[in-house]
Amino acid sequence: MTGTTLDDYTDRYARRVRGMTASEIRALFAVASRPEVVSLAGGAPYIAALPLDAVGEMLGRLGSEQGVTTLQYGIGQGTLELRERICEVMALSGIDAACGASPEDVVVTVGGQQALDLVARLFLDPGDVVLAEGPTYVGALGVFQAAQAQVVHVPMDADGLIPEALESAIADLTRAGQRVKFLYTIPTYQNPTGVTLSEERRERVLDICERAGLLVVEDDPYGQLGFETEAPAPLRARRRDGVFYLSTFSKTFAPGLRVGWILAPHAVRDKLVIASEAQILCPSGYAQAAVATYLRTMPWRQQLKVYREVYRERRDALLDAMADLMPEGTNWTTPAGGLFVWATLPDGLDSKAMMPRAIAARVAYVPGTGFYADGTGTGAMRLNFSFPPPERIREGVRRLATVMEQEITMRRVFGAVGGAAGRRGRAGSDVPGPDLA
Repeated sequence: MTGTTLDDYTDRYARRVRGMTASEIRALFAVASRPEVVSLAGGAPYIAALPLDAVGEMLGRLGSEQGVTTLQYGIGQGTLELRERICEVMALSGIDAACGASPEDVVVTVGGQQALDLVARLFLDPGDVVLAEGPTYVGALGVFQAAQAQVVHVPMDADGLIPEALESAIADLTRAGQRVKFLYTIPTYQNPTGVTLSEERRERVLDICERAGLLVVEDDPYGQLGFETEAPAPLRARRRDGVFYLSTFSKTFAPGLRVGWILAPHAVRDKLVIASEAQILCPSGYAQAAVATYLRTMPWRQQLKVYREVYRERRDALLDAMADLMPEGTNWTTPAGGLFVWATLPDGLDSKAMMPRAIAARVAYVPGTGFYADGTGTGAMRLNFSFPPPERIREGVRRLATVMEQEITMRRVFGAVGGAAGRRGRAGSDVPGPDLA
């Protein structure tokens, strides 16, 4: 074959590959990981807060004392011991036996990302519509894109997904003859905005989806990382039918182990297991044993408190630095938990166009475009506070504010060239991003 592009296999790929694009976040990792760069970009937990000596000893014993089982193949659904421990973890959030949570309906996955992919494989045909908050998790967008589904964003405000906008979107799509399969939502400490869906809205969103016959896919990686008060009960704690609950140990224990799970309606459980076996045969026995042993033998509830304190201190450092240093016209959310702040920029600034200059100034963030299926979001950025220490966070904000001031000066001197004017939240509000009500 004589190739005319950089990729000689272009004409051989499956149709589903044609729309695949690289994640904005993954593309930043190589640069943002340099020691001279203050990275406010990723979503990495602060693993150093773990008792690493004790964890290391535990992992060593799993190989030397239990290697015959932990290094062997396992079952596609995941070990019973881990599924039982997962139910204990979910019970802390109110998802317990009283609302139908059972180890029999838990499927262990390779992180939360495989959980998303399994749901997409089971329910999405090419051309189907997924409703999702705007903005939403970039990894979910990649999964839905690979499934050749269309993502329609539903606006948010400071109280989360707007129920009236959800109803309107469902009605518009139904009139247009489009097939909407489910609502994908991160209702608690949302990624990327940090916003939490209010108590009153949770019931309304569930009612709307039930009336419309929509499934609800609830992604909850951050729900146990609240800083002030307990988070509202998850959607799955309120309804068992039609709600898929996805979570992971990546944010509360160790992302390197890649262990997550789905709590699914009973009728779907077997199909999820079959789909998982087709992908991976079985989740890692060693990783499952590591998480189960950690939950059985170590003070993991106390460790959650440690993480909450560490992240609250770092969130406060980020918010204080932004209040002190950010240019006039910048707005941002005030998350009550999780790992992220969503900032909207002064009129005319473009977070994607500004990124190379920020990297040159040795600071990294994620442009808002990565969190929208249609590439909007140029007037916003996501800032992470979980990984850098407070003093590095402040220095990162200082560098970023300097770049933004320079951009504002350039626009003042040379005038607007394109830009994102008008695509930001109302001044002084907690509205979490561009194109939001």
